[in-house]
Amino acid sequence: MGSIFRPKMPALPPVQPLPEPPSAEVSAEDKARIAAEQAAVERKRKGRKSTILTSPLGVEEEAETENKTLLGS
Repeated sequence: MGSIFRPKMPALPPVQPLPEPPSAEVSAEDKARIAAEQAAVERKRKGRKSTILTSPLGVEEEAETENKTLLGS
């Protein structure tokens, strides 16, 4: 059995206009700060790269699987 009274949908609120986008201009101070940060990141990246002893593909040399025993072989 259906309901006799059906709720009415409320009216939609009005659409708000979009806010102004920020300006794309960067001051000289900001440019200098950004350049210094990027230089620091590059220095750190270069420092970590020298500690990696393998390539991204892993160790490419054959593993040494035969060892001499103490009793002689």
